[in-house]
Amino acid sequence: MEHNNNEREFFTLTDEEGNEVEFELIGVAERNGTTYYAMIPVEDAEGGEVEDGFCEYVVLRAEKDENGEDTLVTVDDDDEFDDIADYFDDMFSEEIDYDAEG
Repeated sequence: MEHNNNEREFFTLTDEEGNEVEFELIGVAERNGTTYYAMIPVEDAEGGEVEDGFCEYVVLRAEKDENGEDTLVTVDDDDEFDDIADYFDDMFSEEIDYDAEG
């Protein structure tokens, strides 16, 4: 996947039940040789359910499927998920500069 900092990136993903959901990419991280993607459902970003002013995001891990194609999968291991979620939380909190004068 290419990442352009000037343009928003959207992906249509298919869940286990075959439902297609559009997501916006909000962050990418490389940890321990694995690439992770933080995404928010577009419907949440456009005025869906927001808690405390923030949209909840999902974390997906990049893997190759049986055909060698790139695919994104959920992170099922609790320790792995906690590690990468903490990393993204730290990354997102650094992007917000509360002391900046506007």
